[in-house]
Amino acid sequence: MKVISLNEIARKVITPLIDNPELYRVSVKESPSGATIVDCGVEQLGSVGAGIIFSRACLSGLGEVEIIEKNYSSFSLPAVSVTVDHPVEACMASQYAGWAICVDEYFAMGSGPARALFGKEDLFNHIAHKEESSTAVLMLETSTLPDDKVIKHLVSQLGVNPQNLYILAAPTASVVGAIQVSARIVETSIHKLHEVGFKLDTVLHGVGFAPVAPIACDDLQAIGRTNDCILYGGMSCLTLDCDEEYLVENLEKIPSSHSSDHGRTFYELFKKYGDFYKIDPMLFSPAVIQINNTRTGSFHTSGEFLPELLQESFGLK
Repeated sequence: MKVISLNEIARKVITPLIDNPELYRVSVKESPSGATIVDCGVEQLGSVGAGIIFSRACLSGLGEVEIIEKNYSSFSLPAVSVTVDHPVEACMASQYAGWAICVDEYFAMGSGPARALFGKEDLFNHIAHKEESSTAVLMLETSTLPDDKVIKHLVSQLGVNPQNLYILAAPTASVVGAIQVSARIVETSIHKLHEVGFKLDTVLHGVGFAPVAPIACDDLQAIGRTNDCILYGGMSCLTLDCDEEYLVENLEKIPSSHSSDHGRTFYELFKKYGDFYKIDPMLFSPAVIQINNTRTGSFHTSGEFLPELLQESFGLK
């Protein structure tokens, strides 16, 4: 495949937000140093449309994101459907929130194609894509807009002119935040494959869905609800070209049910441990995984939905 610029594609994806901010209930402002900041939910309301664009840009425009309905027998929920045909570039090199941005008291989790320009995460040692771009598009999961000190730090890390840096920011407790987290359903399954030893280049395609969490009143509850959507209500269907024996041996390790922390709401787990990083990392994957191995034509499924935990998480019980 011809080398593509993830950042250049993502810049085109976010054009509607920049050209019509009122339509999408966002705001666009220029930082003192010249970077463009799009507030998608920090001080602005945001919108479903903005959430879809935010999510597509996180995938560098290499995936489709739609709102659908998911029925869990006893109740239905709005859900995000994601389709990706360049899964490593879209999900691992771009969408994965692997860049922890810390500047003095400021903290945000960074995702989007600017990560591929930064390129210092260990994950990029396993990704063939090498990004070259004079433009950088970065998504921040944060409840505070970055000030110019943060902008200058980012510019120094990315090696671009500030006028070519585009930042989209939204807290988890917002409509955009809820949509963009659920849109990570395919990404979480691919990352889990990587964690259990699969080579990333064995993943050919990805399709998935996850319910959209009701907006919580604070980010901690929102983090709990949005994670539960993936852990207990999400499904990822992957097409792989891999060794069949290795797939069969490791299939049960991929869904969230493999974790010892499985079966409790994420908010409950956070209260138990008091630290996000003390929660079993093997928990972070979809409830159900389906895999079609093109090398053998086999089809496998593992995991289970736990809609009763979604109801508990959302306050329906």
